[in-house]
Amino acid sequence: MTGSLDRLLAIMATLRHPETGCEWDRAQTFSTIAPYTIEEAYEVAEAIERGSMAELRDELGDLLLQVIFHSRMAEEANLFSFEDVAAAICKKMEARHPHIFGAQIAKTDKTGWETLKAAERIAKGETSAMDGVAHALPALLRADKLQKRATRDGFDWPDPSGPAAKLAEEAQELAEAEPDKQTEEAGDLLFAAVNLVRAYGIAPEEALRGANHKFERRYRAMEELAEKSPHTKFSDLSLDEQEALWQQVKQTEN
Repeated sequence: MTGSLDRLLAIMATLRHPETGCEWDRAQTFSTIAPYTIEEAYEVAEAIERGSMAELRDELGDLLLQVIFHSRMAEEANLFSFEDVAAAICKKMEARHPHIFGAQIAKTDKTGWETLKAAERIAKGETSAMDGVAHALPALLRADKLQKRATRDGFDWPDPSGPAAKLAEEAQELAEAEPDKQTEEAGDLLFAAVNLVRAYGIAPEEALRGANHKFERRYRAMEELAEKSPHTKFSDLSLDEQEALWQQVKQTEN
């Protein structure tokens, strides 16, 4: 294992060599690489959804490369090295599991975990419950995390009826909004939808990913049905004809 990791570190150092390295790799910065890092993390999740362990192995390698890439750029700037990154996560994991690595027995339930996380945030100088929720997160996932932070302080509805009413209210406000306010009201509507889904104990990101997959699957099925008719494209059908195919696909799935 160490041999392969050392090899990967050496490969990245070669690619970043200021004179003989790859022109593209040398030109990259933390900012330009960040989108690729996010993309690779999602490809890991997609491989897991597909249940393909071969894909998961490859995608985890791609994600590891992103960590190596950032670490190499930091080392070149005399900020930190890959070894520092590994040491930091080792220290964090041991601190978060004192019941395993520490001399004292600590709570292992969710409350104990959150207490440890809160202590970490205080050590970083974070004073607000909203601190530490990364701005680079997808908006849906970040809304979920922000709302969960508020829930820790008791700022939440006691049951789904509250967020359900709020969702209806936001839908009405969007319908009545002036053009220059529609984007803001649309955001409020989506934020309220996250709150309602969360009230049922459902992960919004997971739910929406499932809905995306279902819509894509059904749409492809409609296209295939349309193509079975001579010289017919799905886009050439009337809305009523398209709706009929949609219902046909739904009935077939059911």
